[in-house]
Amino acid sequence: MHFSTMTNNTYLESVKKQFLYYKTLGEKAMGQLEPEQLFVSASEDTNSIAVIVKHVSGNMISRWTDFLTSDGEKEWRNRDAEFEESVGTKTELLEIWNKGWKVFFDTLDSLTLGDLEKIIYIRNEGHTVIEAINRQLAHYPYHVVQIVFYAKMLKKTEWDSLSIPKNKSNSYNADKFSKEKSIKNFTDDELDRLK
Repeated sequence: MHFSTMTNNTYLESVKKQFLYYKTLGEKAMGQLEPEQLFVSASEDTNSIAVIVKHVSGNMISRWTDFLTSDGEKEWRNRDAEFEESVGTKTELLEIWNKGWKVFFDTLDSLTLGDLEKIIYIRNEGHTVIEAINRQLAHYPYHVVQIVFYAKMLKKTEWDSLSIPKNKSNSYNADKFSKEKSIKNFTDDELDRLK
């Protein structure tokens, strides 16, 4: 698989924006909750938001540390412990969240165009760097959507919509179609809206 330099630049910028968008969605969802709600589990078979955050961060730190030179499933990772309730405060939880995202974004920012077709390994299975990024572009948003959905269910007061609010699609579309056609990432407007 060979991409042109322009495509590679566009790809890297696009994925960075998309990951930042999902990070922001998770933060905006968690920000609407009381601290104790982050640790609520609906049943023994469900994970609290805190556990989801621990898992996402643990995955990021394992996958993206020494990304190009060591297997993404590090020997020191204790994945099972990520699914145990062990975080005590919202502050501690957000530190865990931000630590994982920092490792991830630092690594993503360090990648060069020449790295994209290199082979990396996750549990001894080879992936191109592009495939590894795409794998996480499906994985991390999957968990962010869990956080958003769970937060919306737990919210005791009115939910501040993170997408187009109910019954507002027509006005949203009218605004979009009132502007000149342009080429940009969809997250450009969405990240501004979430601020």
